[in-house]
Amino acid sequence: MLRAARARRIAAATAFGGGGLTLVGAGTLALLYLQALLARRAVGVTEWERPVVNGLHGQGAGPPIRMLMMGDSTAAGFAVQTAAQTPAVLLATGLSNAAERPVRLRCTAFPGATSATLAGQAERSGALAESTRYDVAVVFIGANDVIRRVRPTDAVAALRDTVRDLVERGTQVVVATCPDLGTVRPIGWPLRSVARRASRQLAAAQTIAVTEAGGRTVSLSDVLADDFLSDPSLMFGPDRFHPSARGYSQAAFAVLPSVCTALGLLPETSALPAAGILPVDRAAVVAAETPGTEVSAAGDPAQGRRGRWSALVRRPLAGLRGPAGHREPVPADTGGPVEDARPEPGDR
Repeated sequence: MLRAARARRIAAATAFGGGGLTLVGAGTLALLYLQALLARRAVGVTEWERPVVNGLHGQGAGPPIRMLMMGDSTAAGFAVQTAAQTPAVLLATGLSNAAERPVRLRCTAFPGATSATLAGQAERSGALAESTRYDVAVVFIGANDVIRRVRPTDAVAALRDTVRDLVERGTQVVVATCPDLGTVRPIGWPLRSVARRASRQLAAAQTIAVTEAGGRTVSLSDVLADDFLSDPSLMFGPDRFHPSARGYSQAAFAVLPSVCTALGLLPETSALPAAGILPVDRAAVVAAETPGTEVSAAGDPAQGRRGRWSALVRRPLAGLRGPAGHREPVPADTGGPVEDARPEPGDR
């Protein structure tokens, strides 16, 4: 079980320039690095011709909802064949169905991205410009911070700053936190358990930082784990590292209700069952351990001591596998250059 105090120390250190907090000891990190080298050899390099996703999706009356997708290969939908299989387009079409309005999508995510790249992604999208405002930004990030041994304080600080900048410009932000790398089979035991602990601890710290910056989070955790055990080929792609089209669909569907709630399309308190109020550090730990759980601020962080203000925790929807009524996207403009689609082995 994760410790709330540990997640709080990581998140708090980002605000005060804290130094060398790490998720695991140096010796264990060295072993994890060696295991990662073996995993990289097993994963290899997958060639990918990235489909065009930027443009207008869905149908309906009224002005388009402006949506920004940021993050790593999970956000980009690495290795899928069509735009309709990517999380960005799945979310855009699901959002369009819920709002009965078209969605204008811009995706800046690319394989291998870490939290440090988010500011640049936001800048390239125009989200930080005075003349441009996105209604909602969705971020999938964290796996490469663990894989590349980025200091968690640095990773969380970069994420916090980007979320705060977007929120200050009127953009709703939904962050899918670091997935559980313990479900990735090229990482062998016993170090898979280290990867699980590192990724979940980072996810908990991300949750604290994002909610305090005015965004909301959704835990991916081991959202693919149960289906992987029953049929590994169903949820993971050929490299056994990145999700399959089915896996991306399930990840996107875990996030879609929170995107709809952020835009007022679902009620804040009853869209998901079993809502509850917890101190934010405890809420972060609950979410990191429970895939699909949303955490959002239930009060003003400035009103209480750091780590003592409350957060709303909502349990995931049960028994559902993908957005209903999915429609093929309407092709439109590309919205700018596409980032490099070829990751290094072992990147996400």
